[in-house]
Amino acid sequence: MGRLLSDNILEKINFDLENTVFSYIPNTAETAFYGMIEGIRSHLDVEKTRKIMALGKDLTEEKVSEILSLEPRIEKVAIKDVKMRTFITDDSSRDDLVAHVYDVTYGIVKNKVDTLVIIDDSIVRGTTLKRSILRILDRLHPKKIIVVSSAPQIRFPDCYGIDMARLKDFCAFGAAVELLKDSGQEEVIEKVYRQCKEQQNLPKEEIVNYVKEIYRPFTDEQISAKIAEMLTPSDIDAEVEVVYQTVENLHRACANDRGDWYFTGNYPTPGGNKVVNTSFINFIEGINTRAY
Repeated sequence: MGRLLSDNILEKINFDLENTVFSYIPNTAETAFYGMIEGIRSHLDVEKTRKIMALGKDLTEEKVSEILSLEPRIEKVAIKDVKMRTFITDDSSRDDLVAHVYDVTYGIVKNKVDTLVIIDDSIVRGTTLKRSILRILDRLHPKKIIVVSSAPQIRFPDCYGIDMARLKDFCAFGAAVELLKDSGQEEVIEKVYRQCKEQQNLPKEEIVNYVKEIYRPFTDEQISAKIAEMLTPSDIDAEVEVVYQTVENLHRACANDRGDWYFTGNYPTPGGNKVVNTSFINFIEGINTRAY
């Protein structure tokens, strides 16, 4: 999944590997990070070959060595204290704890010159990014921070294992709602609410996932851009961009596994549609409880 992101990332940095630093956070993103770097190195191999062939009669050992020396700049920019744990900490104290868990390695990012590419395994709520991580990374003074998610945008509740039951917790959902408001399409929200209420008491087998309509007017890129805008703290200097994996690439990477409902809303059982229906009603009515 990391490797399938490499072409998009290269485009985002304008293929400027000399002024880009690659890293990952948290440690669970390490495997995707290796794949991303493999993809970038594959691109570099092609580029190096092209440059060497272009030397023609000017080919010298010194020029070839200079071309071959270009490598992705890989650094461990954020160090986590292994004695500290944040995953099961309650929300009210988790962000404060993150600020103490992570420290950064100074002197490896050129001030206001380098782009810092950080890959994460997934970006679900984004609250820790906004309240802690982006501020921590901004201490390095990069020109730009690109946060990459190796998973696609999580848009729908999951009720089959991962306890993600509230739509309001998902930054992708929040971004889509804000985009609807920004573009004067609030009627879409009202229409989906009416449709969900009308089928609230139907047998679960008859319930349709109308929440998909919240996302339909916008591209993945538009939603990602809104997420970046919403998660960027007002007090940091670096520009922030968020890049998500695509569902198509997810299917390429996991060809024999189709558990994609929290990305696509295509639930494998009728109960899933009932959960997303209830979750949207709870969001509109301000009911802060799980949807199942």
